Amino acid sequence: MLITNGILVTWEDENRILEGYAMRIDGGKITHIANQPELLMQFPTDEKLDAHGQLIMPGNICAHTHFYGAYSRGMGIPGESPNGFVQILEKLWWPLDKALDRQSVKASAQVCILDAIRHGTTTLFDHHASPSYIEGSLDEIYEVVDESGIRASLCYEVTDRNGLDQADAGIRENARFANFVLKNHPLNGRVSATFGLHASLTVSDRTLEKSLAAKPDGIGFHIHVAESEADEYDSLAKSGMRTVDRLDKFGILGPKTIVAHAVHIDARETELLAKNGVWVTHQPRSNMNNAVGLAAVESMDRAGVKMCLGNDGFSNTMWDEWKATYLAHKLWHHDPRRMNGSLVAKMAINQNRNLVNNQFSGIKVGILEPGAQADLILVDYHPFTPLTAGNIPWHIIFGFNESLITTTLVDGVILMKDRQIICMDEEKVFAEAKKLAPGVWKRYTAQF
Repeated sequence: MLITNGILVTWEDENRILEGYAMRIDGGKITHIANQPELLMQFPTDEKLDAHGQLIMPGNICAHTHFYGAYSRGMGIPGESPNGFVQILEKLWWPLDKALDRQSVKASAQVCILDAIRHGTTTLFDHHASPSYIEGSLDEIYEVVDESGIRASLCYEVTDRNGLDQADAGIRENARFANFVLKNHPLNGRVSATFGLHASLTVSDRTLEKSLAAKPDGIGFHIHVAESEADEYDSLAKSGMRTVDRLDKFGILGPKTIVAHAVHIDARETELLAKNGVWVTHQPRSNMNNAVGLAAVESMDRAGVKMCLGNDGFSNTMWDEWKATYLAHKLWHHDPRRMNGSLVAKMAINQNRNLVNNQFSGIKVGILEPGAQADLILVDYHPFTPLTAGNIPWHIIFGFNESLITTTLVDGVILMKDRQIICMDEEKVFAEAKKLAPGVWKRYTAQF
Protein backbone atom coordinates (compact mmCIF):
# COMPACT_ATOMS: atom_id res chain seq x y z
CA MET A 1 0.00 0.00 0.00
CA LEU A 2 1.14 3.52 -0.80
CA ILE A 3 0.12 6.43 1.41
CA THR A 4 0.15 9.52 -0.78
CA ASN A 5 -0.57 13.26 -0.67
CA GLY A 6 0.38 13.70 2.96
CA ILE A 7 3.00 15.50 5.05
CA LEU A 8 5.24 13.05 6.90
CA VAL A 9 6.35 13.74 10.49
CA THR A 10 9.10 11.16 10.92
CA TRP A 11 9.93 11.58 14.63
CA GLU A 12 13.45 10.36 13.97
CA ASP A 13 16.04 11.45 16.52
CA GLU A 14 16.58 14.36 14.15
CA ASN A 15 12.92 14.90 13.33
CA ARG A 16 11.97 15.72 9.75
CA ILE A 17 8.77 17.02 8.16
CA LEU A 18 8.60 15.83 4.57
CA GLU A 19 6.37 17.29 1.89
CA GLY A 20 6.10 15.77 -1.58
CA TYR A 21 6.97 12.34 -0.24
CA ALA A 22 4.97 9.11 -0.10
CA MET A 23 5.29 6.00 2.03
CA ARG A 24 5.04 2.35 1.04
CA ILE A 25 3.86 -0.37 3.43
CA ASP A 26 4.26 -4.10 2.91
CA GLY A 27 4.05 -6.99 5.36
CA GLY A 28 3.09 -4.67 8.19
CA LYS A 29 6.25 -2.60 7.87
CA ILE A 30 7.30 0.62 6.21
CA THR A 31 9.45 -0.36 3.25
CA HIS A 32 9.99 2.93 1.42
CA ILE A 33 9.85 6.66 2.10
CA ALA A 34 10.68 8.59 -1.05
CA ASN A 35 9.64 11.22 -3.54
CA GLN A 36 5.98 10.56 -4.37
CA PRO A 37 6.24 10.48 -8.20
CA GLU A 38 9.16 8.08 -7.86
CA LEU A 39 7.21 5.64 -5.67
CA LEU A 40 4.12 5.86 -7.88
CA MET A 41 6.23 4.91 -10.87
CA GLN A 42 8.01 2.11 -8.98
CA PHE A 43 4.84 0.54 -7.52
CA PRO A 44 2.01 1.46 -9.92
CA THR A 45 -0.31 -1.41 -8.92
CA ASP A 46 -0.13 -0.91 -5.13
CA GLU A 47 -3.30 0.00 -3.27
CA LYS A 48 -3.42 3.74 -2.53
CA LEU A 49 -4.44 5.54 0.65
CA ASP A 50 -4.85 9.25 -0.10
CA ALA A 51 -4.01 11.41 2.92
CA HIS A 52 -5.60 14.51 1.31
CA GLY A 53 -2.97 16.86 2.72
CA GLN A 54 -3.09 15.52 6.27
CA LEU A 55 -0.11 14.87 8.53
CA ILE A 56 1.12 11.26 8.51
CA MET A 57 2.59 10.47 11.92
CA PRO A 58 3.57 7.48 14.07
CA GLY A 59 0.76 6.33 16.34
CA ASN A 60 0.84 7.46 19.96
CA ILE A 61 2.04 5.16 22.75
CA CYS A 62 0.70 4.90 26.31
CA ALA A 63 3.30 3.52 28.72
CA HIS A 64 0.92 2.81 31.63
CA THR A 65 -2.85 2.37 31.74
CA HIS A 66 -5.68 0.41 33.39
CA PHE A 67 -8.41 -0.96 31.14
CA TYR A 68 -10.22 -2.30 34.21
CA GLY A 69 -11.06 1.23 35.37
CA ALA A 70 -13.45 1.88 32.49
CA TYR A 71 -16.57 1.48 34.64
CA SER A 72 -15.47 4.26 36.98
CA ARG A 73 -16.67 6.81 34.44
CA GLY A 74 -19.68 8.60 35.93
CA MET A 75 -19.78 6.31 38.98
CA GLY A 76 -20.52 7.92 42.34
CA ILE A 77 -18.49 7.08 45.46
CA PRO A 78 -20.82 6.40 48.44
CA GLY A 79 -20.49 8.61 51.51
CA GLU A 80 -18.01 11.40 51.98
CA SER A 81 -15.41 12.05 49.33
CA PRO A 82 -12.03 10.39 49.91
CA ASN A 83 -9.67 12.65 51.83
CA GLY A 84 -6.43 11.25 50.44
CA PHE A 85 -4.81 8.71 48.19
CA VAL A 86 -5.25 5.66 50.43
CA GLN A 87 -8.96 6.42 50.81
CA ILE A 88 -9.23 6.76 47.02
CA LEU A 89 -7.87 3.21 46.75
CA GLU A 90 -10.13 1.91 49.51
CA LYS A 91 -13.32 3.67 48.41
CA LEU A 92 -12.95 3.62 44.62
CA TRP A 93 -10.41 1.38 42.94
CA TRP A 94 -10.30 -1.65 45.22
CA PRO A 95 -14.08 -2.09 45.46
CA LEU A 96 -14.41 -1.44 41.71
CA ASP A 97 -11.88 -4.07 40.70
CA LYS A 98 -13.66 -6.59 42.96
CA ALA A 99 -16.93 -5.82 41.14
CA LEU A 100 -15.59 -7.00 37.79
CA ASP A 101 -16.52 -10.40 36.36
CA ARG A 102 -15.52 -12.11 33.12
CA GLN A 103 -17.94 -10.12 30.96
CA SER A 104 -17.08 -6.74 32.44
CA VAL A 105 -13.33 -7.43 32.20
CA LYS A 106 -13.80 -8.04 28.48
CA ALA A 107 -16.08 -5.02 28.05
CA SER A 108 -13.62 -2.76 29.90
CA ALA A 109 -10.86 -3.77 27.52
CA GLN A 110 -13.09 -3.33 24.47
CA VAL A 111 -14.22 0.20 25.25
CA CYS A 112 -10.72 1.36 26.24
CA ILE A 113 -9.16 -0.10 23.11
CA LEU A 114 -11.83 1.49 20.93
CA ASP A 115 -11.09 4.78 22.68
CA ALA A 116 -7.41 4.29 21.89
CA ILE A 117 -8.01 3.56 18.20
CA ARG A 118 -10.32 6.53 17.80
CA HIS A 119 -7.77 8.80 19.47
CA GLY A 120 -4.65 7.55 17.72
CA THR A 121 -3.02 5.51 20.48
CA THR A 122 -1.66 2.38 18.83
CA THR A 123 0.35 0.76 21.67
CA LEU A 124 -0.76 0.43 25.30
CA PHE A 125 0.83 -1.02 28.43
CA ASP A 126 -2.05 -2.32 30.54
CA HIS A 127 -1.94 -3.17 34.27
CA HIS A 128 -4.98 -5.30 35.10
CA ALA A 129 -6.84 -6.17 38.33
CA SER A 130 -10.05 -8.20 38.88
CA PRO A 131 -9.84 -10.09 42.21
CA SER A 132 -13.19 -11.83 41.67
CA TYR A 133 -12.01 -13.15 38.31
CA ILE A 134 -8.27 -13.77 38.20
CA GLU A 135 -7.60 -17.03 36.36
CA GLY A 136 -8.06 -16.46 32.65
CA SER A 137 -8.61 -12.71 32.96
CA LEU A 138 -5.59 -11.90 30.79
CA ASP A 139 -6.94 -14.26 28.12
CA GLU A 140 -10.11 -12.17 27.92
CA ILE A 141 -8.07 -9.03 27.34
CA TYR A 142 -5.77 -10.83 24.91
CA GLU A 143 -8.74 -11.87 22.79
CA VAL A 144 -9.90 -8.26 22.56
CA VAL A 145 -6.39 -7.17 21.54
CA ASP A 146 -6.37 -9.92 18.90
CA GLU A 147 -9.77 -8.90 17.53
CA SER A 148 -9.07 -5.18 17.51
CA GLY A 149 -5.62 -5.21 15.91
CA ILE A 150 -4.09 -2.93 18.56
CA ARG A 151 -0.63 -3.47 20.09
CA ALA A 152 -0.57 -4.09 23.85
CA SER A 153 1.52 -5.29 26.78
CA LEU A 154 -0.53 -7.12 29.44
CA CYS A 155 -0.07 -8.17 33.06
CA TYR A 156 -2.07 -8.97 36.21
CA GLU A 157 -1.67 -6.87 39.36
CA VAL A 158 -0.41 -9.12 42.21
CA THR A 159 -1.41 -7.92 45.67
CA ASP A 160 -1.76 -9.26 49.21
CA ARG A 161 -4.67 -6.99 50.04
CA ASN A 162 -7.26 -9.73 49.45
CA GLY A 163 -5.29 -12.51 51.13
CA LEU A 164 -2.42 -14.78 50.19
CA ASP A 165 -4.58 -17.17 48.15
CA GLN A 166 -5.48 -14.36 45.76
CA ALA A 167 -1.89 -13.16 45.72
CA ASP A 168 -0.83 -16.63 44.62
CA ALA A 169 -3.59 -16.71 42.01
CA GLY A 170 -2.29 -13.43 40.59
CA ILE A 171 1.24 -14.83 40.48
CA ARG A 172 0.01 -17.89 38.60
CA GLU A 173 -1.98 -15.79 36.12
CA ASN A 174 1.03 -13.61 35.33
CA ALA A 175 3.36 -16.57 34.93
CA ARG A 176 0.89 -18.58 32.82
CA PHE A 177 0.19 -15.74 30.42
CA ALA A 178 3.81 -14.61 30.16
CA ASN A 179 4.94 -18.15 29.33
CA PHE A 180 2.24 -18.36 26.68
CA VAL A 181 3.46 -15.13 25.08
CA LEU A 182 7.11 -16.15 25.24
CA LYS A 183 6.42 -19.59 23.78
CA ASN A 184 4.08 -18.61 20.98
CA HIS A 185 5.19 -15.08 19.99
CA PRO A 186 1.51 -14.46 19.22
CA LEU A 187 -0.08 -11.88 16.98
CA ASN A 188 3.08 -11.16 15.01
CA GLY A 189 4.56 -8.98 17.73
CA ARG A 190 1.37 -7.22 18.79
CA VAL A 191 1.33 -8.64 22.33
CA SER A 192 3.94 -8.73 25.06
CA ALA A 193 3.77 -9.51 28.77
CA THR A 194 5.14 -8.07 31.97
CA PHE A 195 4.77 -9.42 35.53
CA GLY A 196 2.36 -7.14 37.35
CA LEU A 197 2.66 -6.07 40.98
CA HIS A 198 0.32 -3.56 42.60
CA ALA A 199 2.65 -1.55 44.84
CA SER A 200 5.08 -2.10 47.65
CA LEU A 201 2.47 -1.11 50.24
CA THR A 202 0.22 -4.09 49.38
CA VAL A 203 2.91 -6.70 48.62
CA SER A 204 4.69 -8.63 51.38
CA ASP A 205 8.26 -9.90 51.32
CA ARG A 206 6.88 -13.39 50.86
CA THR A 207 4.91 -12.36 47.76
CA LEU A 208 7.84 -10.45 46.28
CA GLU A 209 9.99 -13.56 46.65
CA LYS A 210 7.34 -15.82 45.09
CA SER A 211 6.79 -13.38 42.22
CA LEU A 212 10.50 -13.20 41.45
CA ALA A 213 10.73 -17.00 41.46
CA ALA A 214 7.70 -17.33 39.16
CA LYS A 215 8.66 -14.64 36.65
CA PRO A 216 9.89 -16.16 33.39
CA ASP A 217 13.23 -14.99 32.06
CA GLY A 218 12.99 -12.33 29.40
CA ILE A 219 10.30 -10.14 30.96
CA GLY A 220 10.27 -7.50 33.68
CA PHE A 221 7.89 -6.28 36.36
CA HIS A 222 5.26 -3.54 36.06
CA ILE A 223 4.58 -1.88 39.43
CA HIS A 224 3.36 1.36 41.02
CA VAL A 225 6.04 3.05 43.10
CA ALA A 226 5.71 5.92 45.57
CA GLU A 227 2.54 7.30 44.00
CA SER A 228 1.87 8.78 47.42
CA GLU A 229 3.91 9.15 50.61
CA ALA A 230 1.99 6.18 52.03
CA ASP A 231 4.01 3.78 49.89
CA GLU A 232 7.27 5.11 51.29
CA TYR A 233 6.13 5.10 54.92
CA ASP A 234 4.73 1.58 54.57
CA SER A 235 8.03 0.35 53.14
CA LEU A 236 9.98 2.01 55.95
CA ALA A 237 7.70 0.39 58.53
CA LYS A 238 7.99 -3.05 56.89
CA SER A 239 11.67 -3.10 56.12
CA GLY A 240 13.46 0.01 57.33
CA MET A 241 14.07 0.86 53.67
CA ARG A 242 12.44 3.22 51.22
CA THR A 243 10.32 1.69 48.46
CA VAL A 244 12.86 1.61 45.63
CA ASP A 245 15.57 0.30 47.99
CA ARG A 246 13.24 -2.50 49.09
CA LEU A 247 12.38 -3.46 45.52
CA ASP A 248 16.06 -3.38 44.60
CA LYS A 249 16.86 -5.72 47.48
CA PHE A 250 14.35 -8.26 46.16
CA GLY A 251 15.60 -8.07 42.57
CA ILE A 252 12.46 -6.43 41.18
CA LEU A 253 14.30 -3.67 39.35
CA GLY A 254 15.94 -4.18 35.97
CA PRO A 255 16.11 -3.03 32.36
CA LYS A 256 12.72 -4.53 31.52
CA THR A 257 10.88 -3.31 34.63
CA ILE A 258 8.32 -0.50 34.40
CA VAL A 259 7.74 1.74 37.42
CA ALA A 260 4.65 3.95 37.40
CA HIS A 261 4.64 7.38 39.06
CA ALA A 262 7.74 7.59 41.34
CA VAL A 263 6.32 10.83 42.74
CA HIS A 264 7.84 10.63 46.23
CA ILE A 265 11.21 9.01 45.67
CA ASP A 266 14.42 10.61 46.93
CA ALA A 267 17.80 11.17 45.30
CA ARG A 268 19.17 7.73 46.22
CA GLU A 269 16.08 6.03 44.81
CA THR A 270 16.49 8.01 41.61
CA GLU A 271 20.07 6.78 41.42
CA LEU A 272 18.93 3.17 41.85
CA LEU A 273 16.31 3.49 39.11
CA ALA A 274 18.91 4.89 36.71
CA LYS A 275 21.54 2.31 37.68
CA ASN A 276 19.11 -0.56 37.08
CA GLY A 277 17.89 0.79 33.73
CA VAL A 278 14.28 0.95 34.92
CA TRP A 279 11.57 2.64 32.83
CA VAL A 280 9.55 5.24 34.78
CA THR A 281 6.16 6.41 33.53
CA HIS A 282 4.66 9.81 34.32
CA GLN A 283 0.87 10.33 34.50
CA PRO A 284 0.16 13.98 35.38
CA ARG A 285 -3.63 13.94 34.90
CA SER A 286 -3.92 11.10 37.41
CA ASN A 287 -1.46 12.72 39.81
CA MET A 288 -3.46 15.93 39.78
CA ASN A 289 -6.76 14.09 40.20
CA ASN A 290 -5.42 12.15 43.20
CA ALA A 291 -3.65 15.24 44.60
CA VAL A 292 -0.46 13.24 45.20
CA GLY A 293 1.96 15.79 43.76
CA LEU A 294 4.19 15.54 40.70
CA ALA A 295 7.34 13.53 40.12
CA ALA A 296 10.66 15.31 39.71
CA VAL A 297 10.62 14.48 36.01
CA GLU A 298 13.30 16.94 34.94
CA SER A 299 15.68 15.80 37.68
CA MET A 300 15.11 12.13 36.93
CA ASP A 301 15.70 12.69 33.24
CA ARG A 302 18.91 14.58 34.04
CA ALA A 303 19.99 11.66 36.27
CA GLY A 304 19.61 9.24 33.39
CA VAL A 305 16.27 7.68 34.32
CA LYS A 306 14.30 6.62 31.25
CA MET A 307 11.16 8.75 31.59
CA CYS A 308 8.04 7.75 29.64
CA LEU A 309 4.45 9.01 29.46
CA GLY A 310 1.29 7.07 30.36
CA ASN A 311 -2.27 7.91 31.36
CA ASP A 312 -3.06 5.66 34.37
CA GLY A 313 -6.49 4.77 32.97
CA PHE A 314 -7.55 8.25 31.90
CA SER A 315 -8.83 8.58 28.33
CA ASN A 316 -6.40 7.42 25.67
CA THR A 317 -5.96 10.97 24.40
CA MET A 318 -2.21 11.09 24.80
CA TRP A 319 -1.88 14.65 23.54
CA ASP A 320 -3.93 15.65 26.59
CA GLU A 321 -1.20 14.01 28.67
CA TRP A 322 1.41 16.10 26.79
CA LYS A 323 -0.52 19.25 27.66
CA ALA A 324 -0.98 18.31 31.29
CA THR A 325 2.74 17.53 31.63
CA TYR A 326 3.74 20.84 30.07
CA LEU A 327 1.37 22.94 32.16
CA ALA A 328 1.22 21.16 35.52
CA HIS A 329 4.94 21.35 36.22
CA LYS A 330 4.98 25.08 35.56
CA LEU A 331 2.22 25.59 38.11
CA TRP A 332 3.69 23.10 40.59
CA HIS A 333 7.02 24.95 40.56
CA HIS A 334 5.54 28.45 40.15
CA ASP A 335 7.95 28.86 37.25
CA PRO A 336 6.98 29.12 33.54
CA ARG A 337 10.48 28.02 32.55
CA ARG A 338 9.97 24.50 33.87
CA MET A 339 9.13 21.45 31.71
CA ASN A 340 10.30 22.40 28.24
CA GLY A 341 8.16 21.08 25.41
CA SER A 342 11.15 19.24 23.99
CA LEU A 343 11.35 17.14 27.16
CA VAL A 344 7.64 16.32 26.89
CA ALA A 345 8.28 15.17 23.32
CA LYS A 346 11.33 13.16 24.41
CA MET A 347 9.18 11.25 26.92
CA ALA A 348 6.14 10.74 24.71
CA ILE A 349 7.98 9.98 21.48
CA ASN A 350 11.59 8.86 21.96
CA GLN A 351 11.40 7.12 25.32
CA ASN A 352 7.95 5.62 24.78
CA ARG A 353 9.10 4.10 21.49
CA ASN A 354 12.31 2.87 23.16
CA LEU A 355 10.14 1.19 25.79
CA VAL A 356 8.13 -0.59 23.08
CA ASN A 357 11.31 -1.68 21.33
CA ASN A 358 12.56 -3.01 24.68
CA GLN A 359 9.38 -4.91 25.55
CA PHE A 360 8.33 -6.29 22.14
CA SER A 361 10.73 -8.64 20.45
CA GLY A 362 12.24 -7.51 17.17
CA ILE A 363 10.01 -4.57 16.30
CA LYS A 364 10.35 -0.81 16.06
CA VAL A 365 7.44 1.64 16.37
CA GLY A 366 6.99 5.36 16.97
CA ILE A 367 9.08 6.40 13.98
CA LEU A 368 8.64 6.70 10.21
CA GLU A 369 11.57 4.92 8.60
CA PRO A 370 12.03 1.80 6.48
CA GLY A 371 11.88 -1.31 8.65
CA ALA A 372 9.61 0.20 11.29
CA GLN A 373 6.14 -1.21 11.91
CA ALA A 374 3.42 0.71 10.10
CA ASP A 375 1.67 1.98 13.25
CA LEU A 376 0.39 5.28 11.89
CA ILE A 377 -2.19 8.02 12.25
CA LEU A 378 -3.47 10.63 9.82
CA VAL A 379 -4.06 14.03 11.42
CA ASP A 380 -6.21 16.70 9.76
CA TYR A 381 -4.17 19.63 11.05
CA HIS A 382 -3.67 22.70 8.87
CA PRO A 383 -1.89 25.37 10.92
CA PHE A 384 -1.97 29.09 10.21
CA THR A 385 1.65 29.44 11.38
CA PRO A 386 4.77 27.59 10.16
CA LEU A 387 5.05 23.96 11.22
CA THR A 388 8.66 22.80 11.49
CA ALA A 389 10.56 19.81 12.83
CA GLY A 390 11.71 22.00 15.70
CA ASN A 391 8.45 23.60 16.77
CA ILE A 392 6.03 20.71 16.37
CA PRO A 393 5.98 19.87 20.13
CA TRP A 394 4.42 23.30 20.75
CA HIS A 395 1.94 22.79 17.89
CA ILE A 396 0.88 19.55 19.60
CA ILE A 397 0.60 21.19 23.03
CA PHE A 398 -1.26 24.30 21.87
CA GLY A 399 -2.93 23.26 18.60
CA PHE A 400 -3.55 19.53 18.34
CA ASN A 401 -6.54 17.65 19.67
CA GLU A 402 -7.58 14.06 19.14
CA SER A 403 -10.65 14.95 17.10
CA LEU A 404 -8.21 15.82 14.30
CA ILE A 405 -7.24 12.14 13.94
CA THR A 406 -9.07 10.61 11.00
CA THR A 407 -7.30 7.30 10.35
CA THR A 408 -5.42 4.78 12.52
CA LEU A 409 -3.28 1.86 11.34
CA VAL A 410 -1.37 -0.85 13.23
CA ASP A 411 1.01 -3.15 11.35
CA GLY A 412 -0.27 -1.54 8.14
CA VAL A 413 -3.85 -2.66 8.85
CA ILE A 414 -6.44 0.11 8.85
CA LEU A 415 -8.36 0.05 12.15
CA MET A 416 -10.15 3.36 11.63
CA LYS A 417 -10.60 5.18 8.32
CA ASP A 418 -12.12 8.64 7.92
CA ARG A 419 -13.18 8.49 11.58
CA GLN A 420 -15.09 5.22 11.11
CA ILE A 421 -13.95 2.26 13.20
CA ILE A 422 -13.70 -0.73 10.88
CA CYS A 423 -11.94 -3.35 13.03
CA MET A 424 -14.76 -3.79 15.57
CA ASP A 425 -18.48 -3.14 15.81
CA GLU A 426 -18.26 0.00 17.91
CA GLU A 427 -22.00 0.46 18.36
CA LYS A 428 -22.49 -3.13 19.50
CA VAL A 429 -19.53 -3.00 21.89
CA PHE A 430 -20.75 0.16 23.59
CA ALA A 431 -24.33 -1.13 23.81
CA GLU A 432 -23.21 -4.36 25.47
CA ALA A 433 -20.85 -2.53 27.83
CA LYS A 434 -23.68 -0.22 28.86
CA LYS A 435 -25.92 -3.19 29.69
CA LEU A 436 -23.29 -4.51 32.07
CA ALA A 437 -22.72 -1.21 33.88
CA PRO A 438 -25.66 -1.38 36.35
CA GLY A 439 -24.49 -4.80 37.55
CA VAL A 440 -20.92 -3.62 38.02
CA TRP A 441 -22.08 -0.54 39.94
CA LYS A 442 -24.45 -2.64 42.09
CA ARG A 443 -21.65 -5.05 43.04
CA TYR A 444 -19.44 -2.04 43.77
CA THR A 445 -21.91 -0.29 46.10
CA ALA A 446 -22.80 -3.57 47.85
CA GLN A 447 -19.33 -3.53 49.43
CA PHE A 448 -20.11 -0.45 51.55
